[in-house]
Amino acid sequence: MLLLPQQVRELMQSLPQDVLSVLEEIRIRREQPFELIYGQVSRFLCRDGSLTSHPGKAWKISAMEVDKMVNLISQHSIYALEEELKRGYVTVTGGHRIGLVGKVLVERGEVRTIRDISGMNVRIAREKKGVAIPLLPYLIEGRNLLNTLLVSPPQCGKTTYLRDLARVISYGSTHASGRKVSIVDERSELAGSVAGVPQKDVGPRTDVLDACPKAEGIMMLIRSMSPDVIIADEIGRPEDAVAIQEALNAGVVVITSVHGSSLTDINRRPTISRMVSQGMFQRYVFLGRSRGVGTIESVYNEKFQLLNGVA
Repeated sequence: MLLLPQQVRELMQSLPQDVLSVLEEIRIRREQPFELIYGQVSRFLCRDGSLTSHPGKAWKISAMEVDKMVNLISQHSIYALEEELKRGYVTVTGGHRIGLVGKVLVERGEVRTIRDISGMNVRIAREKKGVAIPLLPYLIEGRNLLNTLLVSPPQCGKTTYLRDLARVISYGSTHASGRKVSIVDERSELAGSVAGVPQKDVGPRTDVLDACPKAEGIMMLIRSMSPDVIIADEIGRPEDAVAIQEALNAGVVVITSVHGSSLTDINRRPTISRMVSQGMFQRYVFLGRSRGVGTIESVYNEKFQLLNGVA
């Protein structure tokens, strides 16, 4: 809230607690209605603090308010965010991620920065400790953790589950003793690091490579940190598959995720399909919203036999 301009902050604070407690995204667009997303609902904020589904009735945020927020995020020095702007987002205290759009400046074929920022998406990071505990027994045989792929549509909890799996595996549980965990946090979402320090509890035996591409990060961690488990979010590139195979060859357990809703979905993606056919994963966990965000819809073993849920 502190990164919002005063007028916006005051309107937000007037919202009902049952909205604030489940808020997922704050969408800010220059001279457009101020949008809030929670659950599977999209609503626009009115001048009196009420919510409407009709954009024509909503309060439009001015260019000046957008500029104020950019100044608050950058602490009045947009140049201090140069590296973050290349990636298109900024991670702030609390692990919240702010995506930015505007005019992209390209130099030698690479994004240099974003100027004339016209819109922002504040993604609220929520730490749900213990959410992964019911899942853990399916990911263990004997005392051994299994290579696992979480499959989930956007905003169905995969990052939350990965974060809590890192925490539980790092601390240890009744199912397995604590392990050395390494996280490749390419988009600063899992640990929510600020200045290299995780803002989320990812466990006492956990090391984080922040803002590092997954493939490069996995190889760096294998060489330098002797992890028992590597956790990364949203794989999909051919180089991700090569790095994960290297980790598996080194005896490291890999737990990661991919966008999708079904086995059919992930098999449409050539890189993921090859990984599946090569037997890289021993468990497949499908998440959804059938009983709320983060529902564990089904769990399959490496032979695609259903272990839990509905096929």
